[in-house]
Amino acid sequence: MQNEKKHILTIAGHDPSGGAGLTSDIKTFETHGLYGLSVCTAITVQNDANFKDCVWIKPEVISAQIKTLFERFDIPIVKIGIIESWDVLLNILNLLESLNPDVKIVLDPIFKASAGFDFHSNESQQLLDNIWENCFIITPNYDEIQSLYPDKSIETTLEHISGKTNIYLKGGHRTDKKGWDELYHSGIVVVNIPPNAETVFEKHGSGCVLSSALASNLALEMPLEDAALQAKYYTEQFLNSNSSLLGYHNYQLKH
Repeated sequence: MQNEKKHILTIAGHDPSGGAGLTSDIKTFETHGLYGLSVCTAITVQNDANFKDCVWIKPEVISAQIKTLFERFDIPIVKIGIIESWDVLLNILNLLESLNPDVKIVLDPIFKASAGFDFHSNESQQLLDNIWENCFIITPNYDEIQSLYPDKSIETTLEHISGKTNIYLKGGHRTDKKGWDELYHSGIVVVNIPPNAETVFEKHGSGCVLSSALASNLALEMPLEDAALQAKYYTEQFLNSNSSLLGYHNYQLKH
């Protein structure tokens, strides 16, 4: 199959409002000049302001979707959003590695939808280290990183995880320096990513947008620090694109 655009895959939930999940990821991929493929993990019952329910797709159906796409397309980068459990996530990671040993995984570890629905609230923590080691980078926010290891401080948690994978820590939930993101890579090298613009408007799905923008930049073969910085710029424009909860994807990539 001939296609000049590079392929990139999102494995995430379907949000009917189009603000988060698969639809949001595809919009981000297309804006970056990539051809987005998608595998559905959940059907959510929500709009941009209210989250009512989540219907999980059976793991065997998720796997079948993934295998079918890899039969047809070269997929070097995969972004993963909401998954039903850590066990299901680890199985997906193992499957992806078997299909492409060089695949890079961008994991957005979603534990709570912006409208208030909790994910993974009763999950075992024993699989976490194995999961991190199978990812290229994870993109938690401050609330999520603190919930991963409740018995550890955030500093100890970051040091622990950064020894196994890269971390883009989103700063939208920070109380000290709101909007300041941090990139941890190569063990514990810290790169501060301050806000580039004054963000005025909150947006549904902004975390999905940042992680899919980061995945897009990696698919475009940007170095990690440049990919992270460009993802920050993209998300800021998305946040400021209008005054509603649903943002627009009309960004022009900076060089």
